[in-house]
Amino acid sequence: MYYLKLTASACAVAAISATASVAQSRDEIRIVGSSTVFPYTQAVAEQFANNTGAPSPIVESTGTGGGMQIFCGGIGEAHADITGASRAMKASEFQLCQDNGVTEITEALIGFDGLSLAISRANDAAWDLTLGEIYLALGAQVPVDGEWADNPYTMWNEINPDLPAVEILAYGPPPTSGTRDAFVELAMHAGCEELAFVEEGGFDGDWVGENCSRMRTDGPFVEAGENDNLIVQRLEADSNALGIFGYSFLYENLDKLKGVQIEGVEPTIDTIADKSYPVSRPLYFYIKNAHRGVIPNLNEFIEEYMSDDALMTGGYLSERGLVPLAEDRIVELQDAVLDGVSMEAPQ
Repeated sequence: MYYLKLTASACAVAAISATASVAQSRDEIRIVGSSTVFPYTQAVAEQFANNTGAPSPIVESTGTGGGMQIFCGGIGEAHADITGASRAMKASEFQLCQDNGVTEITEALIGFDGLSLAISRANDAAWDLTLGEIYLALGAQVPVDGEWADNPYTMWNEINPDLPAVEILAYGPPPTSGTRDAFVELAMHAGCEELAFVEEGGFDGDWVGENCSRMRTDGPFVEAGENDNLIVQRLEADSNALGIFGYSFLYENLDKLKGVQIEGVEPTIDTIADKSYPVSRPLYFYIKNAHRGVIPNLNEFIEEYMSDDALMTGGYLSERGLVPLAEDRIVELQDAVLDGVSMEAPQ
C-alpha cells in the first residue's frame, strides 16, 4: 500500500510538471471574454507590450459566457489564462472550472460600467425613456388588455405618445454576452417590475425572472453579435435605431453617437460613479492561478493591469471610459490580485 501511495503521488507531480511544460511552449498570454471588458484589457496589453518589449497578449472578444467556457476548459497551453466578464462568475461556471481542474481562480473587480442605450447624433429627438418603457418596447410579452400576451408594439409613440413616432428598432448583444445578462437584470426586470400589471398583480421576483427575461424575436430587437463596433456602424446607418452596449463604446464614439437618458439621467462617468444612472454594473476579470509563473510574462501583465497608472482615477483606463473604484478599494484589489488570493465558490 505504501508503494502505491508513492506511485500515485509521483504521478500527480508528473502530471503537474507535464502541464507546466506544455503551457510554457506558448509565448503569448491568451485572454478571452467580455466585449465590454475587451477595450480595457486591450489597452493594458498595448501598454504592457510597449513598456516591456514582450509579445503583446492575444485578446479575444468572445462574450462573457463564451469566455467562461473557454477559460474553464482546463489547464495548459490550449486554455486561456484570463477571462474578462461584465458580470460575476456564476456558480455553474465555477463548478465547470472545478470539474476541469481549474481550481485556483483569482477574481478582480476592476471598476464599473454603464449599460448604455445610444442613438446616432443625426437623430435630433429628445430621447428620455423610463425602464418601464424600455421593457414595453423590447420584452417578448407585455400586458395587453389585462392579459400577459405577445408584444404588439411596433412604434415608440404607441407606448408613450410623447415618444418619437418611429419604429422600435434596437440592436443588442446575444444571450452569451454578459452585457445581455446585465441588461436583462438591470433594465428588463426592473422595467417589468414598474408596470402596473405586475405591481398590482402582486407578482414576485420569481415570476418576473420567469416571464420578463425574454427579448423580442419578431423584429424590433436584433441580436448583433459580440462585436459592439458593428452596432455602432448600424446606428450610423439608421438614425432612428438604438444600440445597447457598455458605456466604453459610447464614450469612444461620442462624435457619432449620443446617450439616451434613462429615468431623466444621461450616461456619463459621473452619473455611473454616483449611481444616479440606473443601469450600471461591475466589470471583472478572472485569472487562472495555475498559469502564474508558467506562462511567460503573465505575472508582469497582471502587475500592469493592477498598476495605479491603469486603475486609479485619471489613469489610462478611466480615460477610456472605465469608472474606477474608490482608492481604498483599489488598494485592496491590488493586494488580493497580486498575492493570488483564490475566490470562494459563488453562492
